Amino acid sequence: MVETSTKTEFGIPALVTVGDHVSTTALMREKATEHPGRLYCEYKSPTGAWIPVTLSEFADQVTAVAKGLASSGVAPGASVGLMASTRFEWALFDFAIMAAGGITVPIYPSSSASQVAWIAEDAALTLLIVESPASAKIAPGSLKVLAIEGDSPAVDILVSAGEQMSDEELVARTAGVAPDEVASIVYTSGTTGNPKGVELTHRNLVEHALNATAYPELQKLTSPEQRILLFLPLAHVLARHLEILTMASGMTLGFAPSPATLPADLKSFKPHWMLAVPRVLEAFYNTADARTGGGIKQRLFRWSAGVSRRASARRQSGRLGPILALQLRVADSLVLHKVRAAMGGEMQYVVSGGARLSPALAHFYAGLGVTVLEGYGLTESSAPATCNPQDAPRVGTVGLPLPGCTVRIADDGEVLIKGPNVFAGYHHRADLTAEVLRDGWFATGDLGSLDADGYLTITGRKKEIIVTDAGKNVQPAALEDAIRPDPIIQEVIVVGDGKPFIGALIALDTQMLAAWLNSHGLPKMTIAEAAEHPDVKAHLKSVVDAANAHVSKVEAIRKWRVLPRELTEAEGEFSASMKVRRRVVLEHFADVADQIYASARR
Repeated sequence: MVETSTKTEFGIPALVTVGDHVSTTALMREKATEHPGRLYCEYKSPTGAWIPVTLSEFADQVTAVAKGLASSGVAPGASVGLMASTRFEWALFDFAIMAAGGITVPIYPSSSASQVAWIAEDAALTLLIVESPASAKIAPGSLKVLAIEGDSPAVDILVSAGEQMSDEELVARTAGVAPDEVASIVYTSGTTGNPKGVELTHRNLVEHALNATAYPELQKLTSPEQRILLFLPLAHVLARHLEILTMASGMTLGFAPSPATLPADLKSFKPHWMLAVPRVLEAFYNTADARTGGGIKQRLFRWSAGVSRRASARRQSGRLGPILALQLRVADSLVLHKVRAAMGGEMQYVVSGGARLSPALAHFYAGLGVTVLEGYGLTESSAPATCNPQDAPRVGTVGLPLPGCTVRIADDGEVLIKGPNVFAGYHHRADLTAEVLRDGWFATGDLGSLDADGYLTITGRKKEIIVTDAGKNVQPAALEDAIRPDPIIQEVIVVGDGKPFIGALIALDTQMLAAWLNSHGLPKMTIAEAAEHPDVKAHLKSVVDAANAHVSKVEAIRKWRVLPRELTEAEGEFSASMKVRRRVVLEHFADVADQIYASARR
């Protein structure tokens, strides 16, 4: 494999290039013909048992539903909305829509009526498939809606509607589909304004998945014997990539309905790896710590966690010494093996993306035998553009470009991406497309750097740079990433644009705060009460001080305030993919931010 590397650019050549007639449907039919008895996925029955589905069974069901869609008026090139939780039927309808020649438009189940109305109009939806009859109420009145659940299940309706269509008629609808035709319009969850429709082509989805499948540095994850549990929303492009990657590679995909059922699903499905956003990994660790109940058990857990972190860090830089090796064996026998068991007992890797993971947390998991591979990508890059290699991960980086992808660092530090995974453009927005897509390079809006070996590190967002009134540029990401992992902190927003110094707004996590108070022998409190309690304030001060130790005095947080409540998606403070909307938070809590600077003196 020939690799090209400079200080500002690194790329890995494509291992697979698709032909003129490759599409998601062609991929499904090819794999079902080659390996008809191979498992594609498993999903849970109402009793909790996992039901297996082979590739041939899946292809047959997709064909039956696709015929129904075609017979019900979904014309080639028509857009169909899909709004449901992570479940088998989501994948079934996704492939069926494209097999009928249509374009899948994923919609987050948490979307508001106004968001659904916007997407329905912008994408010109001809049909919306929702989870239940109750969810149908959110759709615009003029739009035809089918529900997966209820007295008239969408699958039954469509299978019946398509009974008279022949296989040949269905195949003819996609016979002329070219790799660069649009397969899906994925609306970004958006941290400002209406979401943009990202047009992803069949090449984006299929060639990218085939390259990841062929990549030797990820074959321990993508080999056919691997089991992968999916609980992220399939409206998220990273989960969608996994749906297609599973088809391409032969892994078995387990559909878990939500993070709420994750503990039980891990134990029953026993995955070898999973996708997760940092919040899930943080919550898993913090919950384990809180459940010790304090005292000697908590001290033992934290000692073992510290040993795990030190062992991982030592392995990355060299090898374990005999004393640390002995400590690790003791920690494993007392605590760490229980954490592995809670993750199903077979977990080997976690692929993390969507935000930066605390290096301390990454080392904790790696030390106990679950390697965290951080990756990086956006909706516009069809999910991952980079990922840490399975045998040589570097904690704190988001890894190397995937085959076919090249990463370039612009003169101002912005990360640019080029490859078969880069989107075709924004739906109906040529103006916005021109702003970010030039000569095949996608300008991500993220800031980063490449090391000598081509590993990418993300350092912040261009639009989030804070400029104080003295002209000092401050990137808030480093401070926020250092503070956010604390168990009682839900979110932190660093402020100070146009102000004399840097401040911070801190949102507390209600559930974890209760556990923390209990473990410290303190009574139950509201967030407002906790914000004024000396023990809580002392704890938050220590967390902020520790973060400040990593930046210059000018960049350090001088004052901070606790917000009066948790942040919520319902209030628009989080996007559907759980990215904080800074602008919205600052609008909602402008009065709290003002308190930070009320007594400031120039």
